[in-house]
Amino acid sequence: MPALVLLGAQWGDEGKGKATDLLGGSVDYVVRYQGGNNAGHTVVVGDQKYALHLLPSGILSPGCTPVIGNGVVVDPSVLLSELSGLNERGVDTSKLLISGNAHIITPYNVTVDKVTERFLGKRKIGTTGRGIGPTYADKINRVGIRVQDLYDESILTQKVEAALDVKNQILTKLYNRRAIAVNQVVEELLGYAEKIEPYVADTVLVLNEALEQDKVVLFEGGQGTLLDIDHGTYPFVTSSNPTAGGACTGAGVGPTKISRVIGILKAYTTRVGAGPFPTELFDEDGEALRRIGGERGVTTGRDRRCGWFDAVIARYATRVNGLTDFFLTKLDVLTGWEQIPVCVAYEIDGRRVEELPYSQTDFHHAKPVYEMLPGWSEDISKAKTFSDLPKNAQAYVKALEEMSGAPISAIGVGPGRDETIEINSFL
Repeated sequence: MPALVLLGAQWGDEGKGKATDLLGGSVDYVVRYQGGNNAGHTVVVGDQKYALHLLPSGILSPGCTPVIGNGVVVDPSVLLSELSGLNERGVDTSKLLISGNAHIITPYNVTVDKVTERFLGKRKIGTTGRGIGPTYADKINRVGIRVQDLYDESILTQKVEAALDVKNQILTKLYNRRAIAVNQVVEELLGYAEKIEPYVADTVLVLNEALEQDKVVLFEGGQGTLLDIDHGTYPFVTSSNPTAGGACTGAGVGPTKISRVIGILKAYTTRVGAGPFPTELFDEDGEALRRIGGERGVTTGRDRRCGWFDAVIARYATRVNGLTDFFLTKLDVLTGWEQIPVCVAYEIDGRRVEELPYSQTDFHHAKPVYEMLPGWSEDISKAKTFSDLPKNAQAYVKALEEMSGAPISAIGVGPGRDETIEINSFL
């Protein structure tokens, strides 16, 4: 019953696509269990680079069945566009399965997202404006549209009417926007039904039967631990649960079936959007990390905020996810620094704090306490084993492992599929 959860252990953008792709040849199913097209993975296969926003990374692995679980919110236009783009490049997408219980991002969800964020002004959260939050809100308010609703025009119309009763009042009276017509929304959504139908399935049944047959199932989270709606830096978070517990609810698989939980850590730290970031750099080092690491959001196109590695966050991710392993990515980006600072604790109002403060106020005022580790100048992109790394790079990895509280089982030393050092097998 080899079920693995793979998730981001920071604020997202840690390189989950590369990690998923590394496992792809040994995995039977790769499942996205939360989020929507507000997340992005870049996977490099040979000289080809693929940017995935909604589809599971496993779609690039022949023989693997990619699954969009019930916990995901699906923008049909983005889904079809992404499938079309892959098909044009010769990628077989026919095995994709989409949960009939996954919620649909409607045109009015996108409109509400954009106008609300604009209305907040200086208090904006930094959403991607893709309708993710409003769609999850509709889900909780029980006025959401599910994939299965596309196949019953009467139910679909009733649900769109119920949702727009309130939203049109808000759009017209609060935001001075034009009301959205029910029939236009229904017509647009019905236009996707036939194109999506071949992929729609009872994915809960499919995945549980696969596990009963000893198939290998990998659950892939979007975003990262510190963006979790319950366990992240609220309110600067996403609208779902990227943490390990979200895999169970977002895919319909019980927690007793999860065998390993793998956290993806970048060798430094990045964040997109607003919110506290204790190790953020505003100097030449920050700009160098951004430039060398190619730190631009796959989905948003926004430059990522960059900072040194934060061991406090890593320890927190280990705890709330029950991590069994880490995959450390982008170690090669740190080549060339004589010394590399690592945040080992925070200073808050004159106190040294070694665990993530639960208080939002304290975290906003947290100042990093750094320990300096010796750097290296050798090119590590050709390293195939841990012993191939320079001694200082080995020491850096071992220090991060000890500080983070779980073994580092793989190391990314470049963007390519084969530029990975595997220390311990995840399977």
